[in-house]
Amino acid sequence: MIVRIMGEGQWKLADSHLVELNRLDDELLDEMESGDTEGFRRTLGALLDAVRRLGEPLPDDALEPSELILPAPDAGLDEVRKMLADDGLIPG
Repeated sequence: MIVRIMGEGQWKLADSHLVELNRLDDELLDEMESGDTEGFRRTLGALLDAVRRLGEPLPDDALEPSELILPAPDAGLDEVRKMLADDGLIPG
């Protein structure tokens, strides 16, 4: 799957990494719902770091269709809320 981090680029990840990403996404959703800004910042950073660590970056000139689009590292709670689906940033 291709994952885009807004403002950074795209990474190719194996579908097997969805379990870890979904766990972080669930944690992020809980923190957003409770208004835990500090936890939100920490978990968003962990989610984006996991994509960077587990994925293979695509070249800057590659424009593949992204299956997941994640917010920029400095995105705020309100900005991320607008990106959410019913089950978080990551479906499943």
